[in-house]
Amino acid sequence: MSMPHWVKNAGFVLLIVVIVIQAVFPFYYAILTSLETGQAIFDVNYLPHKIDFSNYSSMLGDGSFGRQILNSVFVASVVVAISLFLAVTASYALARIRFRGRGLLLLTILSVSMFPQIAVLAGLFELIRAMGLFNSLWALVFSYMIFTLPFTVWVLTTFMRKLPVEIEEAAIMDGASSFTIVRRIFLPLLWPAIVTTGLLAFIHAWNEFLFALTFLSTDSQRTVPVAIALISGRSEFEIPWGNIMAASVIVTLPLVALVLIFQRKIVSGLTAGAVKG
Repeated sequence: MSMPHWVKNAGFVLLIVVIVIQAVFPFYYAILTSLETGQAIFDVNYLPHKIDFSNYSSMLGDGSFGRQILNSVFVASVVVAISLFLAVTASYALARIRFRGRGLLLLTILSVSMFPQIAVLAGLFELIRAMGLFNSLWALVFSYMIFTLPFTVWVLTTFMRKLPVEIEEAAIMDGASSFTIVRRIFLPLLWPAIVTTGLLAFIHAWNEFLFALTFLSTDSQRTVPVAIALISGRSEFEIPWGNIMAASVIVTLPLVALVLIFQRKIVSGLTAGAVKG
């Protein structure tokens, strides 16, 4: 005897509700905590009893935290821009140009991103110090590209292979160069994939902690994940949880805004090629 249709629908809805609560509740509770001060922070409650923005004014009034937000914006934006530029050109070569060892090269590019960060930390530190980039934001740009570039190349190569060859052949017959084909034909067609991979690369660069902690040593150069981790109170036993939660909400909102702005492109990029006509 099969299960009634309404029971299946109710079970599906219940599962969705549980997943949404599990995903959203930590952020919701962080917002609640950021709006409380004093002993109220340690009281368990799920609705705001009193709204106090003093934690936000404290963090935003700190000039160093504002500078650290700008540092994160700079690093993440530069990483995304360079990664996408190199990935688009590399994916065109890997998807359209036949040469010996193309498959092995693509697997090698992907395998680089499989190494854990801690495995390459020591060697990367020596390389960055030898290049004179220690305590520079360019050290983070260089180190983040090691992991974001293989991912973007692999994903865009997969999407590039799904584009019809006839479009490229028609452009070649009209005398278009390779750069023109990439810029005028492939870029508009790859836009959903570019937005998706670019946003994922931005999130990775924005949230990265280990390299930022290792390669930067001054408050003026640090990015927001390290800045939040190093927030301390007047004593080692007094942790300003309100300030920490306010800072966490502040640095999470840009990511939420980006996802909401580009949500349609993200869905198109994630589902493109899933159904073949």
